Amino acid sequence: MQTDPHPPLTGIRVLDSSRVLAGPFCGQILGDLGAEVIKVERPGGGDETRTWGPPFVGPLSAYYLSCNRNKQAIALDLGKEEGLELFQGIVRRSDVLLENFRPDSSDRLGLSPAKLLAINPRLIVCSISGFGRTGPFSDLPGYDFAVQALSGLMSVTGPVEGPPYKVGVAVTDVTTGLYAAIAVLACLHARKQSGHGYAIDLALLDCAVSIQVNLAQAYLASGCVPARQGNAHFQIVPYQLFATADSWLVLAVGNDGQWQRFCNAANHPELIGDPRFLTNEQRVQHRAVLVPILETILKQSSTQTWQDRLRAVGVPHAPVWDYAALFAHPQAVERGLRVTVRDPQGRPVDLVGTPFHITGATLGPPACPPPLGQHTDAVLGDILGLKPDRLAELRARHVIE
Repeated sequence: MQTDPHPPLTGIRVLDSSRVLAGPFCGQILGDLGAEVIKVERPGGGDETRTWGPPFVGPLSAYYLSCNRNKQAIALDLGKEEGLELFQGIVRRSDVLLENFRPDSSDRLGLSPAKLLAINPRLIVCSISGFGRTGPFSDLPGYDFAVQALSGLMSVTGPVEGPPYKVGVAVTDVTTGLYAAIAVLACLHARKQSGHGYAIDLALLDCAVSIQVNLAQAYLASGCVPARQGNAHFQIVPYQLFATADSWLVLAVGNDGQWQRFCNAANHPELIGDPRFLTNEQRVQHRAVLVPILETILKQSSTQTWQDRLRAVGVPHAPVWDYAALFAHPQAVERGLRVTVRDPQGRPVDLVGTPFHITGATLGPPACPPPLGQHTDAVLGDILGLKPDRLAELRARHVIE
C-alpha cells in the first residue's frame, strides 16, 4: 500500500483564537492531522487554562498541556487597533478560524462571522459557545458543568438515590470540540467544490443533547423521564458494575447468548431456564429480582477469577482501572497512549497521545504545547512579513508579546 509522506491536513492553516477547552481541543485534533495551527492569545496571561493547576510541568499546567499540542503560539492584543489589524492580516491568509468570543465582543471588534467572511470569503469560521447564536440563552456564558446540568445529562448520571452527578471530565466541552472538528473537515471538503467559505455555529448544549442518544430518544418516544440507574444500563440487564470478592468488575451482557454463557461460567445454569430471565426484555422487567442474585454470585470470586472465566466463554467484562493501571498496561504502551515530548528548554514532558492511527498517511511527531508567545515573531514574520525592528516596536507598545 502506498503511503503519503505528508499528514492529511498539510497546507491547511488554522487560526485558533479560542480559549479553555472546546475550541482548543478542536484545534489540537486538526493539528494532530497535520494542519498548521496558530494559537492566538492575549498578552500578559493568555489562555486561562495555563494557570489551572496544580499539577504543573514546568510553567505549563496539566490542563493546558491536555489540549494544545501541535500548535504555534502568538500573543496579540486584539483590543489595540494595530493588534486587530495584524489579526485580520492572518485571517486573510488562513483557511479556518476557531473562536469562542462573546457575541458582544466579536461585534465590537468587528470579528463577527459575517465580518470575518467579508475579510476572507473562503474562510471557514467555527464559532463555539454555550448556547449558540440564537435563542433566549444566546447571550449567556457557557460552562461545561452548567451545560451538563441543563442538558439532562446530570439527571441520568449518578446513584439511584442521592443527588445528580456530573461526568468526571468536561464531556460537553470535549464533545463540542469533536463536533467542531467534524464540521470543519466537512466544510473544507465542501469548499473544494463551492469555492466559498462557511460559518459554523456550535453550542455546548446542542452537542450535549446529541450525545445522549438512546436516553434522549427514549424520552421522545415514550414521554417518560428516565430515572437514574447508577452504574447500570437503562435498557440492558445485566450491564453494570458489580462488587467481587476483592474489587470491582463491569459485566456487560449484551445479548441472550452471552447471558447463557455467563450463567454456565458462573456455575448457575438454572438461571438460563428461569422464565423471568429468558430474554433481555424480561431481564429488564425483573431487574430488581435479578441484580441482587447476581450481586451475591459475583462476590463469591475475585475479579481475576471472573476475568479468566468470562474471557474463556466470550462474555464482555472489564476490571476498573485507575490511570496508573491504564498507562502501565501493554495495551496502552502499544497504542501510544502516552508520548514524551521536549519543551523549549529540552525537558521531557509526558502527554496523552493522539488516537489517530492511519494507514496510508504519515502523521508527524507530536510537538509540546507552546509557552505564551513562543512563535509570535516567527509567525508574524513568515506570514505578514514583519521585520525585527517593527516587531520590537509593537512589543514595546504591548501590542504583541
